[in-house]
Amino acid sequence: MPASRPDPGFTPRELRALRALGSPIGVQRALDAMPYHLAGTAWSPRRVLRERTAHCLEGAVFAAAALRVLGFPPLLLDLEAVQDTDHVVAVFRTRGHWGAIAKSNFSGLRYREPVHRSLRELVMSYFDGYINLRGERTLRAYSRPVNLARFDRRRPGWATAEGDLWWIPEHLLEIRHTRLLSPAMTRALSRVDRRALAAGMVGYREH
Repeated sequence: MPASRPDPGFTPRELRALRALGSPIGVQRALDAMPYHLAGTAWSPRRVLRERTAHCLEGAVFAAAALRVLGFPPLLLDLEAVQDTDHVVAVFRTRGHWGAIAKSNFSGLRYREPVHRSLRELVMSYFDGYINLRGERTLRAYSRPVNLARFDRRRPGWATAEGDLWWIPEHLLEIRHTRLLSPAMTRALSRVDRRALAAGMVGYREH
């Protein structure tokens, strides 16, 4: 895998902190150590590093920036849901297999080991854990990977901006998504039981 150039806007101290994470699982552990950010913001990785909190979108963008510093492309993937919120994950590839890093208020929507042979296989690993508070399985589609390096010329830089990065989720919403289920499959879906819902909500923070 070719090395990916770190965003030049990071300070030497910030780069040391990101390099110290060491690996994708190190990035995930850093996100897991942060409380879930209950706010309508779209912070940059710099803000997340400074404030030590993140929500789904912020965690994914932070993970993409950290992966880039560690030599991976900074890739985001959007998971689209119905009767629920979308979920954004940072994806990476090791020895030809896909894994993911994510921040979520639901325990089952976080890290995925790089054992998945395709992006669809990776996305489907989230299906049973992607549930709303009514116990409905809500995942329906996923986007192609978006390499945030495409936005390097934008100023202020996406990794170090002090303002919100709303243009990143707007881009994710606009690109084509691949459907996962047929209408017949959707109609036949059952709800999860109370134990599965309770397991998914371990550590859940109330909005």
